[in-house]
Amino acid sequence: MLGDLSFPVLIASVLAASAPLIIIALGETLAEKSGVINLSLDGVVLFSAMAAFVVAKETGSLTLGFLAGGFAGMLTGVLVGYFSIYLHLSQVAVGFALALLCRDLAYFLGNPYSRVQGPTLLESKPPLHDILPSSLQTIMTQPLTVWFALLLVFLLYYFFTFSKAGLCLRSVGENPAASFARGLNPSKIQMWAVLVGAFLVGIGGAAYSLSLKPGWGRPQGAEGIGWIALALVIFGGWHPMRVALGAMLFAFLQVSGIGLQDLFPGVPAQVFQTAPFPLMIFTLIFMHYSTRKSRKQGYNENSFQRFIGKLFMSRAPKAIGKSYKQE
Repeated sequence: MLGDLSFPVLIASVLAASAPLIIIALGETLAEKSGVINLSLDGVVLFSAMAAFVVAKETGSLTLGFLAGGFAGMLTGVLVGYFSIYLHLSQVAVGFALALLCRDLAYFLGNPYSRVQGPTLLESKPPLHDILPSSLQTIMTQPLTVWFALLLVFLLYYFFTFSKAGLCLRSVGENPAASFARGLNPSKIQMWAVLVGAFLVGIGGAAYSLSLKPGWGRPQGAEGIGWIALALVIFGGWHPMRVALGAMLFAFLQVSGIGLQDLFPGVPAQVFQTAPFPLMIFTLIFMHYSTRKSRKQGYNENSFQRFIGKLFMSRAPKAIGKSYKQE
């Protein structure tokens, strides 16, 4: 028990809260695996959340709303890809500029829809729901975004590990010049990775305004999520499953804050709302340095430290953030 949260409710809440962050972080993982960093995530999440809510409100269609969020994210991906891949501008500068631009555009264009009621993605029951134990019924009753996020984890893992296209993308992220020499087109592969990744980021943004935090306003409740997603990609070692676990850890900290609020009513609510952000960063940094130190010192074959090291330590793509001029 955590406050008034039972264990099944806690698990269900963590899954629901982590789903949009998993989608966003995996979209960025796809782009970074090809060697391109998209630092505009925080603004893109807000911009796509606004676009998704506005379209869903005007059309009454959640499907069109999610697609609008995805294409809003892809639009920013076009800008990131064009300036970074083809004009060879600084990926960091382009990302920061777009993050600020998208954030301000989201608040400006979405202002008429602030605090307006709109369609919301409801929870759905899985097949054979009624014959499951009550605790599993609670956990399995989730919006479709949760199942999409979990499916995406395994799809990307398969794509990176077993598919030829995934191998080509990874080779470009490691050494675009060598990939070009073997007949690949690094710029084209990177552009597609950025576009698909940005589309997923947009879907994640839409999941906030249409599911997890229904509606649009300022603040929206998704501020800062883009920076957390960037941190998860790095400390998750560019591995889909590790990134997803990190997103669930952050969601657990958020949900725990809600439960602790009931246990400590005298503590200002703002403390529990902001605490997951620094706690998540400190946790990731601690795990990163502790596993690296353990590797330097050496440890037994079956030690817990070795397991943690394999789970959370990985090497960044060698060409990440570097501009490649194709000859």
